[in-house]
Amino acid sequence: MARLADYFVVVGYDLDKRVEGEGQGRILQRFPEKDWEDSPFPQGIELFCQPSGWQLVPERQPASFFVAVLTDINSERHYCACFTFWECLDNPQLQKAEASEVDEVDEELTIQPPQVFAPKSLVLVSQVDYTEVFRNCLGLIYTVHVDGRSVPLETVIGNLLTCVIPIAGGSQRTITLGAGDRQVIQTPINDSLPVSGSSVAQLFRQLGIVNVLYLFCAALTEHKILFLSSSYQRLTDACRGLLAIMFPLKYSFTYVPILPGKLLEVLSTPTPFIIGVNSFFRSETQELLDVIIADLDGGTVTIPECVHISLLPEPLLQLTQTLLSMALDPELEVADHAFPPLSTQPSALKIQDKEIRAVFLWLFARLFQGYRWCLHIIRIHPEPVICFYKAAFLGQRALSEDDFLMKVLDGMAFASFVSERGPPYRATDLFDDLVANEFERIQQEEACPHKVMNHVKELAEQLFKNENPYPAVTMHKVQRPSESSQSTMQNQMPFPVLDEVAVQLFIDHAAAKLKTAPPVVKAELKSMVPSGPPLGDIVDRNGSMIANSARRLEVVRNCITYIFENKMLEAKKLMPAVLRALKGRAARVCLTQELNQHVLQNRAVLDDQQFDYIVRMMNCTLQDCSHMDEYGIAAALLPLVTAFCRKLGAGVTQFAYSCVQEHMVWTNMQFWEAMFYSDVQNHIRALYLETEDEEQQNNLQDGSGGGREISALELASEQSRLWPTLSKEMQAERVQKEESTVFSQAIHYANRMSYLLLPLDTSKNRLLRSSGLGDVESVSNSYVTNSIAGSMAESYDTESGFEDAESSDVANSVVRFINRFVDKVCNESGVTNEHLKALHTMIPDIVQMHIETLDAVHRESKRLPPIQKPKLLRPTLLAGEELVMDGMRVHLIPDGREEATGLMGGPPLLPAEGAIFLTTYRIIFKGTPTDPLVGEQVVTRSFPIASLTKEKRLSVTLPMDQFVQEGLQLRSCTFQLMKIAFDEEVASDLAEVFRKHVHKLRYPQHVQGTFAFTVGQSGKMVVEHKTKDKNQSLKTLSKNLVKSAKRTIGRQYVTRKKYSPPTWENRSSFQSELDEDEISVSEEVDQSSLTLSSTIRSSDRQTMGNVVERACCRDYQRLGLGTLSNSLTRSKNEPFRISTLNRMYTICRSYPGLLIVPQSIPDATIQRICRGYRQNRFPVVCWRNSRTKAVLLRSAGLHAKGVVGFFKSPNAPAAVPSQADSSSLEQEKYLQAIISSMPSYCESSGRNTLSGFTSTHMNTSDSSDKLRQPKIGALMKQVMGTKEDVPGTFSRGALGQRAKVISLSQPKVSGKARNPPRGKWGSIRGTGRLSAYNPDVGTRLAGKESPQPNGGPSEALFLRQQKAYLYIIGDKGQLKGGKQDSFQQWEVVPIEVCDVRQVKNSFKKLMKACVPSSLTSDPNMSFLRCLEESEWMALLHRVLQVSVLVVELLDTGSSVMVSLEDGWDVTTQVVSLVQLLSDPYYRTFDGFRLLVEKEWLSFGHRFSHRGAQTLGSQSSGFTPVFLQFLDCVHQIHLQFPMEFEFSQYYLKFLAYHYVSNRFRTFLLDSDYERIELGVLYEEKGERKSPQVCKSVWDYIDRLNKKTPVFYNYMFSPEDEEVLRPYTFISNLKVWDFYTEETLSEGPSFDWELRGRQEHVTEETPEKPDTSGPKSQRRIVWPCYDNLNKVVPNAITKLLQDLQSLEAELGQTSEKWKDTWDKIKTTQKTETKLESKPSFSSSLLMSSNLSHQRRSQGVYLQESGVGSSINLALDCEASATSTPVAGRPSTSTLYSQFQSTESENRSFEGILYKKGALLKPWKPRWFVLDKTKHQLRYYESRQDKECKGVIELADVESVTPGTPAMGAPKNVEEKAFFDLKTTKRVYNFCAQDCMNAQLWMDSIQSCLSDA
Repeated sequence: MARLADYFVVVGYDLDKRVEGEGQGRILQRFPEKDWEDSPFPQGIELFCQPSGWQLVPERQPASFFVAVLTDINSERHYCACFTFWECLDNPQLQKAEASEVDEVDEELTIQPPQVFAPKSLVLVSQVDYTEVFRNCLGLIYTVHVDGRSVPLETVIGNLLTCVIPIAGGSQRTITLGAGDRQVIQTPINDSLPVSGSSVAQLFRQLGIVNVLYLFCAALTEHKILFLSSSYQRLTDACRGLLAIMFPLKYSFTYVPILPGKLLEVLSTPTPFIIGVNSFFRSETQELLDVIIADLDGGTVTIPECVHISLLPEPLLQLTQTLLSMALDPELEVADHAFPPLSTQPSALKIQDKEIRAVFLWLFARLFQGYRWCLHIIRIHPEPVICFYKAAFLGQRALSEDDFLMKVLDGMAFASFVSERGPPYRATDLFDDLVANEFERIQQEEACPHKVMNHVKELAEQLFKNENPYPAVTMHKVQRPSESSQSTMQNQMPFPVLDEVAVQLFIDHAAAKLKTAPPVVKAELKSMVPSGPPLGDIVDRNGSMIANSARRLEVVRNCITYIFENKMLEAKKLMPAVLRALKGRAARVCLTQELNQHVLQNRAVLDDQQFDYIVRMMNCTLQDCSHMDEYGIAAALLPLVTAFCRKLGAGVTQFAYSCVQEHMVWTNMQFWEAMFYSDVQNHIRALYLETEDEEQQNNLQDGSGGGREISALELASEQSRLWPTLSKEMQAERVQKEESTVFSQAIHYANRMSYLLLPLDTSKNRLLRSSGLGDVESVSNSYVTNSIAGSMAESYDTESGFEDAESSDVANSVVRFINRFVDKVCNESGVTNEHLKALHTMIPDIVQMHIETLDAVHRESKRLPPIQKPKLLRPTLLAGEELVMDGMRVHLIPDGREEATGLMGGPPLLPAEGAIFLTTYRIIFKGTPTDPLVGEQVVTRSFPIASLTKEKRLSVTLPMDQFVQEGLQLRSCTFQLMKIAFDEEVASDLAEVFRKHVHKLRYPQHVQGTFAFTVGQSGKMVVEHKTKDKNQSLKTLSKNLVKSAKRTIGRQYVTRKKYSPPTWENRSSFQSELDEDEISVSEEVDQSSLTLSSTIRSSDRQTMGNVVERACCRDYQRLGLGTLSNSLTRSKNEPFRISTLNRMYTICRSYPGLLIVPQSIPDATIQRICRGYRQNRFPVVCWRNSRTKAVLLRSAGLHAKGVVGFFKSPNAPAAVPSQADSSSLEQEKYLQAIISSMPSYCESSGRNTLSGFTSTHMNTSDSSDKLRQPKIGALMKQVMGTKEDVPGTFSRGALGQRAKVISLSQPKVSGKARNPPRGKWGSIRGTGRLSAYNPDVGTRLAGKESPQPNGGPSEALFLRQQKAYLYIIGDKGQLKGGKQDSFQQWEVVPIEVCDVRQVKNSFKKLMKACVPSSLTSDPNMSFLRCLEESEWMALLHRVLQVSVLVVELLDTGSSVMVSLEDGWDVTTQVVSLVQLLSDPYYRTFDGFRLLVEKEWLSFGHRFSHRGAQTLGSQSSGFTPVFLQFLDCVHQIHLQFPMEFEFSQYYLKFLAYHYVSNRFRTFLLDSDYERIELGVLYEEKGERKSPQVCKSVWDYIDRLNKKTPVFYNYMFSPEDEEVLRPYTFISNLKVWDFYTEETLSEGPSFDWELRGRQEHVTEETPEKPDTSGPKSQRRIVWPCYDNLNKVVPNAITKLLQDLQSLEAELGQTSEKWKDTWDKIKTTQKTETKLESKPSFSSSLLMSSNLSHQRRSQGVYLQESGVGSSINLALDCEASATSTPVAGRPSTSTLYSQFQSTESENRSFEGILYKKGALLKPWKPRWFVLDKTKHQLRYYESRQDKECKGVIELADVESVTPGTPAMGAPKNVEEKAFFDLKTTKRVYNFCAQDCMNAQLWMDSIQSCLSDA
């Protein structure tokens, strides 16, 4: 029973304490005066009566009522019902004062209100919450007072204070206060369920579903919530509603539904709260940063940015919202129905309220289902002590990742939930019942909201019944003040002072009565709380119960069986699969169960190998467990790690725990607590099971496996029930037994923890860090323990000399950890203080003892023979290459390339275990795959250090050993990626040393530190370049020039004035800034500083000898561009001359010493002209078309200031020529000189007016020109990009209809048409008028857009147009603002150039696409998508397109000047490609070398800078301009395979070595720098070490003599062929250089290494050959084998066979080239002799196919993979390729290369075949095809139509035959043979018996192979 009201208080306005208009309240009277013992009087009531402050008002306000809630110090809630009414004050002084205060604002207002009103409150304080009853009671008191009823107020109040009501039990009480009133109070049936009235429904109506859910989750996850409303009662209701839906959890933080304004600072408390505040104070709540504000009146919930609310886990959240919407708005579902049901009104508010609460009750039952299975009962007597095992709960629910549930379970509310609902023997309520008994129903119905809704409605009914047990009550009789009294309030009396004595009498009287009354004994119904069904494994949302797990579990079981049966080889094979399987949870559980079966009496002694495997599996299992161990895996392993052991020596045993310490879980205190509690629970259960008699025990122990926990809680419940019936002694005895059980477990756990926390080598200072992760060095795998043992571990620690200190440090930290644990669990489980003290003294001894045993184990484990790790294989090194760091054991981990991992079939070659070596030249990994199936293969991956582009650290988890290792990812621009993880034996500082060395070698201080220079010197001495000596570079220059000139002119170098070129560091960093800068700034080094004080006199010819040689004068002479005659004088009749102006590199640092310039321009002019160009790179001639005599020039772009002057507007008034003008005049003069050198210009007699051309234009009708006209126009349009072309997209312009026009393969014309036509064909130049007004420079070059795709209508315009003599290809960005003069003979073609940065970024993306660092399933990251995004192909397209345009222009007789960027990147690419396409010479070995030397090296492409080869250029990053050029050449090579003397391999070789720094060829940025370092001329002549090749060209020459690898067998060039490749992206292929890999030997570009490895591999197979007949077949893996070597193409194979045969016969083998040339010549003569030449041989040899595009011939790719002629001939096949059909020639070989058939012809020739019955014998051409497994025959050899096919599958036998009727005459009998198939018998006849035998053998071998 409880009092209805504890206190009645009258609170009034305090007239004495008014501070500046702020009034205060004071308690006028309170009853009873004395505090009740069980509930003290709450403080501060006067604040809560007027939460917004006490104020006087000029008008009377209606009476108000609300309930505030106060929480006292014992967290008991007191409900203060406040009834407030307003009383008139008649104190005139006060009135004056008050009025003046009210009207301070408006002082003129003199009329003051006659009265003011002060508030007065009647307050009722109670511990029960009956809002309505309180309202009625206080209303009654007020009514009695106002209406002046006859009843004395004292009586009413006395009755109120003495009224007693039952708390629960569903009783009904009628109360009356003695004023003619009557009220019925219904108590709830069960007081644990909250009573909500309709407050919950109200809350949802105010805020809406989603907002309330946010508040609900926020309250559960302990956020701060603030309600705002202008109504106090609504604030209280909202808070009550929020608490009601949290049931069964109880809110335990600050809860103030109505907060007075005076106490607003409470809002800045750091703890969570639910508080309500009047909207009046809204502005004060604005600056709260972490408070969620719910505005009840506005219906909004505001969540600050910094607050993250974890919401319910997903399908539940959605379901909850659906259910709530069904309860609140049932019409929503049927809103769209055509015939909506009639009654879809939502239920009444009270019912709706219960429905909503039922939804939340259902939700909690769903969230907490099975929670009782995770309770650990650790004490039963005297009080049950219960803990909740959070990790197991989350694990079984598969919600361990779920944020919301984690927070809820960690929260205070859940803690009190466990302590309240944990005890197994107590009264139960609706929630207990729901969670235990409705569990199945909840699970089944979850998918169907309607079924759930029915369930919810049932629950709602129960909730409603609980609150309103007697529905039909209408006996209320409540008094209200009469209307009249309300109207006559003016003269109403103030509330009287009550008589305390009278009230007190009532109270005392009631108390006395209570004493005499018999005590009310309410029998509390206690019972055993049902637990419900145990939680099965709920499949997590991702459905990650692993598919086919049964098979995996089988593998795990088998492996364990093998280990214990000592079948180690079998176990080893299964191991990788087991380790993969252990990723799954089921397999881990299975492992623990299996291992358990092998433990006898807590011990299992294993041998070393078994121990090792078991430990490995344990580590793998633990590694994927989180630190929470939610699946209980670590828990299951805990007893096992102390059971498995191995004997190390006399009396020394090593247990598994010393090898599985590296896991987070062991340092997690919560894990240990859970383990401890579950063990204690089992022991206590055992304790009571013994005491029970047998029969009871049998009842309790269920047969089911899950019987254990039930019985623990059941036992506890049974014991609690019996407890009161036991005698005192029995009780004491039980308490003592339980306590000592807990104590003994604590000792046991102290031991266990020391086992798992003390590292094996305690001298290693492995402290328990906050992270809990041990140090990598204290590696605790068994192998480490022994294999490193001596080497590393010792050396580090013994020197430090702190061993004692450190070990004690480890000991201390472990002791501290265990002490913390013991304190916590012992306090919770009530261990006595004596015992606790004993434990604290014991723990250090336990730890110390354990350390001592460990030391012995550690000592012994070092003596173990090391575990067999694979032997480290030494790599073969080049001559002069030295190891910088010896091999460090590492694992090579698979990256994003799938081939090697076995994902695409084949065994996984990676991960591999081996060592990484750092040499002066390369980084090399060499090792063996960890997969035992391919364990004997060797895996090699290497790349030159100089090609390293990115290095980053990783932490890697190795799949085998399960440790996180530190690793590195190294990426190289040779398209190689190495992901390595250092083995545990590699100390981490060694890894750091490795990184530092790599960095030092990658970016040497100076180019002299690169391998090409240091080769042969000791690798340890990295050259440091000293910059102290100012004139160093000049000195070197002089030294070398002097040396090369045989010291003839040494005297001239006396005057070394003050020239000091910028030091290396400065210069390169300056340059890199330039490169980064978008505005092109030219590098203007002060001119004067460059001028050498004296120049070489022209008579000193010897000096120039080398320069001449180097400057490719031979090429200039070949092209007829000038000669160096005896005295270096000029032969006047030549248009060009070789100028030696730059021989001292004073004009342009980056140009060669000799340059081709127009004859007519004197050197002095050149010196002036060059200033207008960036880097002084003025236009020079680099190639001349031998037919049209058009020349190709190259230069840098113009300086911005020069541009405008260069294209002066023709109408500009002639001003006085300024400096700028004069220089631009000289520019024009220079260009004019070039133009006038062209014969075509001279022919037109130098006139450049339009009239001079038109007549000849009109009648020109030369076929070749007609064809070309529209083409160039379209080309131009493409190159310049019309407006619609968005650069960077893949369509790139003319891929659509225009492609027809632009088809660049133009039919050949007869030799005559090749000569330059007399008439100038119409250029692409409009009439003068047209272009003068055309602001878009160069558009007329493109011709106007033709209306038809074939360019028809615009033809006339073309013919009228005049052609420019010189086209300048310039950068669009630079040429803005320049007007074109229509009378100049040159024209500018503005194009978009790709910026260096674009190339750099594109290349980075290309590398990531071709060599991704990790596998990804993201479709947006597929290879083709990444390739597209890199835009590499688009860049190639752009370069090729411009080049083809230039080729066209040159071929039509116009000269072209390429003048882009600084003249050393894109310019070089374009100029080189143009020469390659136009001049067949450059497609030979010599020519290509010359091209690269001339255009790339001499003209100063900045190889060192672009390749970031030194420390200085590191910041500028790697930009592969040269690689891009090689890729373009590769694209052309693919389209014209017969035009190149070199193979694709040659291009790859260059691509690899231009970044490898093995040769000096591609070092430094210009000839000047090479001379300065003395590199340029030493290549000739002085060569100290013949084995070290300094020039890549020499190396290629030498190699080419030995092997045909660089040679292209298809080479059969056409005279003067100009190539015009397709350039669209669809025509370009990804270069396989980017994607191929050879894991067997590393990159194949260092040939010395290949040879050596071959010898090694050849020796091995000659071991015992007992394995029966060996197959001739051999598996070829695309990413492992070097395909050229394993599957050579046919010709290479034959040449190899030839060589080996010659060697066998002891002949001197002739060079392959000679052999090949002989064959070619015989072939040519043969072709002529043959009457009908075979199509394919003529294609290959004489190649006179002028009428079709020449890329059609199928060619042998050097890889042999993609080619259609995969001639992997087995021995039989090569035996059969002797000449067939008696023709003594090799032409049968070429018949393989059928251009239209992509067939594999294993054998072919002519056979006579007998026709069907009565048909004659006919000769047919037969082809035996092994791949298609068929024998085909054709009418004749040239025939493409197959006449018939015999499927070899149907053939039964091949037998020698007999001549039949009508057989060919003069044929030996043995030449006949028969072929029997299932259908019929074929009769054949060969030319002779030899041939017949060959045919029979071949067919037979095909049959047997199949």
